[in-house]
Amino acid sequence: MRIHLLGTRGSLPAPGARFVRYGGNTSCVAIAHDGAPPSLILDAGSGLASATALLESDAFLGSILLSHLHWDHVLGLPFFSAGDKDDAHVELYLPAQGDPYELLGRIMSPPIFPIDVRGLRGNWTLTGLGSGDHTIEGFTVLALDIPHKGGRSFGFRIDDGTSSMAYLPDHSPTTIGEGPNGHGEYHEAALRLVTGVDLMIHDSQYTMAEFVPRRHWGHCTYHYPVELAQNAGVKRTLLFHHDPGRTDADMDALANEIDDPSISFAVEGDTIDLHGGGS
Repeated sequence: MRIHLLGTRGSLPAPGARFVRYGGNTSCVAIAHDGAPPSLILDAGSGLASATALLESDAFLGSILLSHLHWDHVLGLPFFSAGDKDDAHVELYLPAQGDPYELLGRIMSPPIFPIDVRGLRGNWTLTGLGSGDHTIEGFTVLALDIPHKGGRSFGFRIDDGTSSMAYLPDHSPTTIGEGPNGHGEYHEAALRLVTGVDLMIHDSQYTMAEFVPRRHWGHCTYHYPVELAQNAGVKRTLLFHHDPGRTDADMDALANEIDDPSISFAVEGDTIDLHGGGS
């Protein structure tokens, strides 16, 4: 399994020189089977535009899984040129909660945007995804509801038979409980998604000081995924969904506080090859 980090920022794109090294595009991760082009994309933030280069400008033939429908996770959809081709074939999955065309139409239709999703070229199909196990693009996908304010939100576990990864980009574990250290509960869904995975990509938007006045905003501190990884036997952790105001220098300072080589802050543009022992 090859994983491409196309967007690692949360809430709002962060352009400019102070955000170059960790990246300013919002959430998007592309996944490929070994030796193949990416066929499964997690979220469609502004980083989705970069997926076209990975495909060498060929049409996208695959699926996009949306963890939820907040702006920062969907704003790349109309700018995904590899999906806007006559020979593109895109299966777009979003957490089931009503008519998917009507839901996306709230944010992608006139007068907010010139076209709706039906205006994209190629063959696009929108499907409401339920929780549970699915087979998508040759991957086993476990989708589970996790707490995040403002609509249904999923975390995903992806397995290709030899390696596994978990993706929880927006997660508010304190909604369920404070947990042993006040950073959030290690609840059943989170543990099912991440236990024993080769790679976990997880929300880490706030420091503890920032979190106190924002604890109801739907995210968590970077301490939570560090502790979750240690408790769930995660092999490698990427801290993700960086706050839009956190500069490269700020990120470096936080990274220096983590004394564990298996845990780091996600960097836009990085590629990770997983060849684990399965899950």
